[in-house]
Amino acid sequence: MTRLEHKHDRAVRYFHWINAPVLAVMIWSGLLIYWAYDPYQIQVGGVVLLKFFPVWFYKTLDLESGLATGMAYHFAFMWVFAINGLLYVSYTFWSGHWRELRPSRRTPIEAFHVVLHDLKLRRTPLPPGKFNAAQRLAYTGVVMMGAGSLVTGLAVYKPTQLAFLTTVLGGYQAARLEHFALTIGYGLFFVVHIAQVVRAGWNNFRSMATGYELVPVVGEGRTDVVAATAC
Repeated sequence: MTRLEHKHDRAVRYFHWINAPVLAVMIWSGLLIYWAYDPYQIQVGGVVLLKFFPVWFYKTLDLESGLATGMAYHFAFMWVFAINGLLYVSYTFWSGHWRELRPSRRTPIEAFHVVLHDLKLRRTPLPPGKFNAAQRLAYTGVVMMGAGSLVTGLAVYKPTQLAFLTTVLGGYQAARLEHFALTIGYGLFFVVHIAQVVRAGWNNFRSMATGYELVPVVGEGRTDVVAATAC
């Protein structure tokens, strides 16, 4: 038998589902801006190993000749992204939720064990807990990335008015590169995150949508199913 067990607070779910489409718009509009000047590539000697991004990429996603549109959306949704992020961080401290996400000195090695477990290279069960070490590392990291995006974005947006910030980040071109690198980081995080959600199954997705997940009933003689309503 199974029962419904609370997992995610309403506020955490709201912040999560607001951030998903907002971040998608930010990346899309950022690519429209980047199209106008796309110098970044991975090159060894005179050989280009990877170009960010090839012509077919822009054509397929219809990202050409949209600089003005990209800037309008990017600078408008920037405020939604910033406010939602600040509210989320404030809530985690106010509610004590940060304790569940806080990495420790052992978190990196424990996260490595989680990876080994997911790859079926380690059979020892993971320690019980709401979030495993890899999740704590990833979720804390993505919050820091969000802060980095805001700081580097402001340095690129207002390099004269915020000259001190731009200088601290290494100058305009360095700030732009750092902002771009963080965007690539979001893309990689998104791919891994979705893969983990699919791997974890419907129960995990439902917990982020309703706040509750189904868990096996522990104890003999317990045959009832506890009904609960999403908070």
